[in-house]
Parts: sequence; structure tokens; C-alpha cells
Amino acid sequence: MKRNVISIVLGGGRGTRLFPLTYTRSKPAVPIAGKYRLVDIPISNCLNSGLNKILVLTQFNSASLNAHIKNSYHFDIFSKGFVDILAAEQNVENDNWYQGTADAVRQSMKHLEKYDYDYILILSGDQLYQMDFREMLDYHIKSEGDITIATIPVNAKDATGFGILKSDEEGNITSFIEKPDLDLLKDLKSEVSEHNKELEKEYLASMGIYIFSKSILKKMFDEGAGDDFGKDIIPSSIGKYKTLSYQYEGYWTDIGTIESFYEANLDLCQDIPQFNLFSSSPIYTRPRMLPPSKINGSYVSKAIFGDGCIIHADKIENSIIGNRTRIGKGSTVVSSYIMGADFHQNTDEFIQNEKEGTPNIGIGKYCYIEKAILDKNCRIGDNARIIGGKHLADGDFETYSVKEGIIVIKKGAVIPPGIHIG
Repeated sequence: MKRNVISIVLGGGRGTRLFPLTYTRSKPAVPIAGKYRLVDIPISNCLNSGLNKILVLTQFNSASLNAHIKNSYHFDIFSKGFVDILAAEQNVENDNWYQGTADAVRQSMKHLEKYDYDYILILSGDQLYQMDFREMLDYHIKSEGDITIATIPVNAKDATGFGILKSDEEGNITSFIEKPDLDLLKDLKSEVSEHNKELEKEYLASMGIYIFSKSILKKMFDEGAGDDFGKDIIPSSIGKYKTLSYQYEGYWTDIGTIESFYEANLDLCQDIPQFNLFSSSPIYTRPRMLPPSKINGSYVSKAIFGDGCIIHADKIENSIIGNRTRIGKGSTVVSSYIMGADFHQNTDEFIQNEKEGTPNIGIGKYCYIEKAILDKNCRIGDNARIIGGKHLADGDFETYSVKEGIIVIKKGAVIPPGIHIG
């Protein structure tokens, strides 16, 4: 079956719910699993599906995302594949930045004219899942769809946080409600598998993954069908175009909040995580020539380590330790994500920091870290204690924020020796 596809990854807006991780970077550039970035997930899914014509639309805080794309994805000169960046731009016809997800694609359509394609696959840059897009494309083509939306069955409690679609027995979407109240759900049940019925997952949530036939998307844009896919384009397509639901049965989560980001990362540490890092479908990222990690005298349980780490901790449990992390003697890290560092410090820096009484990058000696996220290049002084929990009120402070009981130490923050947070 011919699949002539161009894939578009949406680079995200301000990502305010992921603050402070998005203070200096866009959501898709946020580090995940110790060595990747969120944008690596949709790009890897495309490449593993044999789709190698990929555009990433960027706008807000895009410098680190642009650099990551440039340094990560290279094809040989004989390949027709590419992962290119389309940055938001002002021009003589339009001086507005992207006004929404659909507007971002609309403004980029002129750049797609040089490519040969029949279908457009539109993806979010801030989700965690493994999916073979070829199956969804085949379904779209065989069903002669105009628009196909990837959906996932959810229960009533979760349904109120998503756009919920109702489909008939043939997969045609008949109605759509964005974040419906509980009293509206009784009319929104769809046909799902027996397994999902047993789990009471009878509502289809939009995954924010769309396939459009080329001519249909152009026609909708010409008709001025709104600035956002979820709020405008999809609702207006129902009943007018053949809009289909493609039910996905695997693991998928939207990394929209600090809590969901924290839980998705720590789940990777479990014996059988919901997202399998060790599958035959690799996650691609920037190749780094880092040494292997070195661990000395530490008790380690359910932990993931990136490359280039030097660990002397007493205990590391249920935690992710990112690239180039240093943890001093006697320290404990529990249920935390330590993102690591962008560079290794040299001996001269260690000597200078000791003279000045400045903590080195990483976690010092005899520290205790629990239920926390440490962004990159943090300096945690000796004997510091950072302990999150539901007893903490949300708040934003100079060197850290608290969200849902999770303490987030800001990128490059310096926490002096002996400080207690939590």
C-alpha cells in the first residue's frame, strides 16, 4: 500500500503547566528518561514506522530544541529522508506568530509545496508512547477517510480531562466534546474491546494524533476553519467530512503537567514499565561520546542511569539519574529524577569551587533527596535535604518550585550546604 506521507511535529507553545522545566526550553525539549528529549518520541515513532520526511514546527523558547534537532537527526546523502525545523516567522502577508496548533500548520503549508505527499500526519511533541503509524495510515486509506484521529479508551474519571469522541460501529466519529462534564458522558460511550469494557474504559479520548488527506486539509484551511485542531478543526469536520476514529490499545500518556511528567519518568524504573525502553523499536536521540557511568559503594534498586555519571551515593532507589550526574558520598536519592549536566567540570574548577565555597555541579555529600526533580546543572551543597510530599503547598521560589507535592529545583540553581527544602 502506497503511503506517501509527510509528518509534522508540533513544537509546542509556552508549556506553562510544565514550568519551571519550560522556563528556558520548549516542552518538546524537556529531558526525559535520563538521556532523551520529549521530541525524540514522535520522531522515533515516525522513523520506526518507515516515515522519514519529518518537519518540526517551533516557536516558543526554541533555541535548545532547534539545536537538538540539528545535532541528532542526519541522513546520508543518498536518502530522501529529513528532519527539518520550520520556525515561526513573520512575513509581508502575515505578521502574527502561531495562534494555535492548526494555525501553525496553516502558516507552514506554503513550505510543503516543494514536497510530494498525499497524506499529512500531525503529531504532538510532548507525549510518551510507541506506535506504528503504518497501521493507522493503512486504516485511513482502506476506509477512504478524509480525517483519521488516533483515540484511546479511557474511564469516566479520566474522560473529563480529554476531548471525547463518540464513534459508530464503522468507526465514523459522530460527535465530539472537549473535556465533558460527568453528566454528559452517558451519551458518549463508544464500541471498544471486551478487555476495555471490563476496565470500564468505554470513552474514546483524542490522542492529538491526526491524519489528513492532503486535499481535505487544504480545503479546510481555505474555508477558514479555526486556529486549533482540537477546538476548531475536528468539531467542524464531523458530519461534513469522513472523520474516523483509529483506536489504539497500547500505552500512551500526555506529558502535560509536572505530576504526569514525574510519574511517567519514574514508571520507567519499574520491573515491567508501561513504556518499554528495551523494545526492538529504538528511541533515537543525539549521539554523545560519553564514558560509561561509574558507581562505587552504592545500594541501587529500580534505578536508570544515563552515561558519564560518577556515583558515590549510599542509596539510589526508584530514581532516574541523567547524563553526567555526580552524587557525593553518603547521599540518598529516592523517587526522584536527576536530569544531570550539560558538561563535565574539570579539576581546576573543583579546586576553585572549594576555595570559594561554591558547590560543584551535581549532588554533594550526605544529602537526602526525595520526591524531587533536579533540572540540569544544579549545584546541591553538602548535607542539603530536599524532601517533597503532599503536605507542601504549591509555590514558586527563587531556586525551586513546588507542584503537586513535587519539588522542582530550577536549571542551574545553587542550593547552599545544609539547606532544608520541604
